[in-house]
Amino acid sequence: MEKFARVLLRRYGVVFRRLLDRESFSITWYQLGRIYRRWEARGEIRGGYFVGGVSGEQFALPEAIGLLRSIRKTSPKGELITLSAADPLNLQGILTPGPRIAALTSNRILFRDGLPIAGLEAGEIRKLAAASPSHGGLSDESVSDSQMETALKVGKLRPSLRPYYK
Repeated sequence: MEKFARVLLRRYGVVFRRLLDRESFSITWYQLGRIYRRWEARGEIRGGYFVGGVSGEQFALPEAIGLLRSIRKTSPKGELITLSAADPLNLQGILTPGPRIAALTSNRILFRDGLPIAGLEAGEIRKLAAASPSHGGLSDESVSDSQMETALKVGKLRPSLRPYYK
């Protein structure tokens, strides 16, 4: 159980109960919480409230806390990033609002400045949520449908691989 607890901490940086929805192990939050509280008492990790909108206990690696603070201070750049829905970082519907996207390699999620704006599921592109005005006033309308389609279906693949994904 301790190995699994360490894997979760290394993977996400911050661990809380809702993250277990993404995992297929039979370890309960109660069991993990006991391990994390012991490590917190030893000073190995920190407990607290690190991720907004998530209730309950949260445990984080010390280096993750610094990274979260630095992200909060940066201004949005409008950067688009596409992520495979099979990636462990697919937390759509768990950490972010909106429906979940099935963790299949053919499904993809498009993020702008860390916020999900569209998803490709079963070959269909679906808009997820508009970025809030607090994130630089950017909304999903500033990304054209063709930009979304290109980013979701091709993404940032090497040019030699792009013909295989069209």
